[in-house]
Amino acid sequence: MSLPSHLLELLLAPTAAPGECPDVSAWWPRHLAIVREWKLPIERSIAGGLAADRAGWAFACGYQASLRALLPALPDDALAAMCVTEEGGNQPRAIRSALRDAGGGRLRLDGSKRWTTLGPASGLLLVAAADLRGEPGERPRIRVARVDAGAPGVALQPMPDARFVPEVPHARVAFDGVSIEEDALLPGDGYDGYVKPFRTIEDTQVSAAVLAYLLAESRRRDWPHAWCERALSTLLAFSDVALLDPAAAPTHIALAGALASAHELFAQAGALFAQGAQDEPARRWARDSALLQVAGGVRAQRAARAWERVDAVSRQRPRA
Repeated sequence: MSLPSHLLELLLAPTAAPGECPDVSAWWPRHLAIVREWKLPIERSIAGGLAADRAGWAFACGYQASLRALLPALPDDALAAMCVTEEGGNQPRAIRSALRDAGGGRLRLDGSKRWTTLGPASGLLLVAAADLRGEPGERPRIRVARVDAGAPGVALQPMPDARFVPEVPHARVAFDGVSIEEDALLPGDGYDGYVKPFRTIEDTQVSAAVLAYLLAESRRRDWPHAWCERALSTLLAFSDVALLDPAAAPTHIALAGALASAHELFAQAGALFAQGAQDEPARRWARDSALLQVAGGVRAQRAARAWERVDAVSRQRPRA
């Protein structure tokens, strides 16, 4: 897929620095304007990065675009959050939040989540929970439920600012007897169908958004054309990966290559910022660039497993 010509032109056009955007209440209207102009999630991620005054809001745009890539039916005007991680982690065995039969065609949700991105400002929560309605002794299946953040029994507690992108808030979320309807459950297995693919989608969308933010900075700061050329080609790679099946091994291999290129560019951007004016964008990037290193080991394992799957298939094919 080629990005729209208008978006490509915007990526290369020097533009004035956007106005300061200190918090979610200032960022959200800007994001909604981007949503109205661009329809595909990857276009929104890149356009959001271009319009951001810092990496944090590029990340937030990529995060919202990731949720729409996973679930296209999500309303565009709802600030949404994925709620997976608990005290024990985010693997299925660590998910203690539970769904129980409440009678009358309704379910009861109990449990808690931590580090819910944009949680304090969210209106719509996508909650991974164990469905306890199975047979006794049967391993509960993970389901994902759509939950209104303002529903009775939902309590959001803001967490302390993170070391990087502190403008993007996180929350602990508690669910105490939250009543939901059966049709609030997303179809299929919640972990394999939503949680795992979301990680791949988020890596694609967020990395593209942050790289677009840096490309905008590069044109304002007259960085070398060679850096800009590689950044643009890497963005085109992310736009192609965004169209692929997020569960497929070739997707993970292609994404690993795009991420390797992006992380080299992120590191070079740090050096280029350091050589120029030590203004707020430069200081923020020095603080926030660590965001892109989070879960690096998980990404490496994902790529290694993808290669194992591809190589296993290759060994089973008869040689010509």
